[in-house]
Amino acid sequence: MNKIAFVLATWFGAGLSPRAPGTVGSIAALPLFWALKFAPPAATPLATALVCVTGFWAAQKVSDARAEKDPQIVVIDEAAGVLLALWIGAGANLWMDALGVVLFRVFDIFKPGPIGALERLRPAGAGIMMDDIAAGVVAGLIVRLIGFGLTAL
Repeated sequence: MNKIAFVLATWFGAGLSPRAPGTVGSIAALPLFWALKFAPPAATPLATALVCVTGFWAAQKVSDARAEKDPQIVVIDEAAGVLLALWIGAGANLWMDALGVVLFRVFDIFKPGPIGALERLRPAGAGIMMDDIAAGVVAGLIVRLIGFGLTAL
C-alpha cells in the first residue's frame, strides 16, 4: 500500500483509533482549522479543497489495498467534512465551531436523504468522500443560517 495514501487516508493515524475512528478523525482536523485562522483568508478554502481532492485519491488507494468499499480506518473524509462545515459556517466563536462539528457528525452518522445516496457512488473513493463532503456543506450552511439569525437579534 502507498504509505503517503495510508497516512493521509487515516488522517495521520487518527483512523487507527480502536473506538469511534470517525469522531477521532473529525476532532483531529480541528488543529489544522485553528492554525488556518492565522493564515491569509484564502488559505482555509484552499487547504479544505486540497484535503477534499487528496481524500478521493487516498481513500481509493486504501480501499483498493484493503479490498473494502469503505474501510473504517479511512477518516480523511471526516477531516474534509469538518473543514467544510467550519469554513462555510464561519463561526465567530468556539460555540459555533462546536455546533458545526456536532452537526457534521450527526449528518455523517445518520446520512439523511441524498447524503446517504452519495455514499454509494463509485469508484469507492468517491463514495467515501462525497457523503462527508455533503454532510459538511449542510452542517456549515445550518451554522451560517443560525449565525445570521443570532446577529439579527
